[in-house]
Amino acid sequence: MFLVFPEFEEYSTPLLLLTLQGLVFAFLLLRRYSRGKNPSDLFLFFILLFTCYGQTCYTVGFMGWYDTYRTTKINYALFNVGLVVAPLIYLYVRSITTPKYKSRAKDIFHFVPFALFFCYRFSIYIFDSLQPGFDEVQNGILKLSLDEAYVLPITIAFGFAQMLLYLAFTFQMFYNYRRKINAFFSNTYKLELNWIRNFLLLYTFLFLYDVAQTVITSFFLKLGYMQQWWLIFFTGLTIIYVGIKGYFTDTQKLKELIFPFPSGRISQEELTNATPKRISKDNLDQLVKLMESDKPYLNPELNLNDLAKRAKMNRAQLSETINLGFGKNFNDFVNMYRIEAFKKMVEAEKHEQLSLLGMAFECGFNSKATFNRVFKKLTKISPTEFLRTAV
Repeated sequence: MFLVFPEFEEYSTPLLLLTLQGLVFAFLLLRRYSRGKNPSDLFLFFILLFTCYGQTCYTVGFMGWYDTYRTTKINYALFNVGLVVAPLIYLYVRSITTPKYKSRAKDIFHFVPFALFFCYRFSIYIFDSLQPGFDEVQNGILKLSLDEAYVLPITIAFGFAQMLLYLAFTFQMFYNYRRKINAFFSNTYKLELNWIRNFLLLYTFLFLYDVAQTVITSFFLKLGYMQQWWLIFFTGLTIIYVGIKGYFTDTQKLKELIFPFPSGRISQEELTNATPKRISKDNLDQLVKLMESDKPYLNPELNLNDLAKRAKMNRAQLSETINLGFGKNFNDFVNMYRIEAFKKMVEAEKHEQLSLLGMAFECGFNSKATFNRVFKKLTKISPTEFLRTAV
């Protein structure tokens, strides 16, 4: 009885469907890039493309390729896709969190390890293909004696180390960016930031799963092809999530944020002028009067720089005044006034003419998700619960 490729069964079919859907979203991103020239779309396209490539090599195996074509040379094409995906993850997040981002020529150096590995694999394939009897075997001389025995283990270890470093740098960049937004902007763009966080967490989970599986196979118990299926399946689910959320989450809002000071840093001169002796009652009274009379918090784009100018302080003075005088960061301080404005609108029965979201926008919030999160954080109840108790 001859095995016929492809075999559609409980292991191969889910992988095939997930991979095909991932490729669909990858090319939708490429199409959008061709129209808008948004670098983050291109980086996410390549992330999905290479992840799907790795999936395809394993999917065809579960579909019976290796059993049907026993002299296949697909092992020459198998590699740790982390070699190329790791720097792409870093560049993708950087392209989102860098205002007016443009690709730089030196970014190509991130892909030197992958390029060297590609050239090496192609070279041993050319050498092995010229040897007699190559058409009758799956792996040639150099593939077995050099690649499988020495280079592949080194490459796997290097790939894990590279992925670990890139993930660490990317997480650091993301959390620094998020802190910068909380410190200098009155709205935190939670939806977009949550997408980046979840994207990084998913690839971190796949990385740790792969490391654990490799360690178990190498040192404790050799896992079979079917036992390794779960990693491929979870990767397929990740592809779908990344494809859908990455395509439909508008990250342009983050890229359009312009920090009115280099890297969000406060100058040494401002820090010197913002010593505790300058955190006076006059500063506090001046800030409270400004917030109550001019109501700058009604502007959803309000940032620390704008408020400092209106309060006639430098940024460091204002930040210290808010932190020490009110025990809050800039974001929570401004949102505290927005919540109080919302409560006053409810007391004035404005909810009879406007929806809760409409009133939230009137008070300076820029999204329903941010309003609900901030309201519950500062009042311990939801806006709906507050309205029900206030009426």
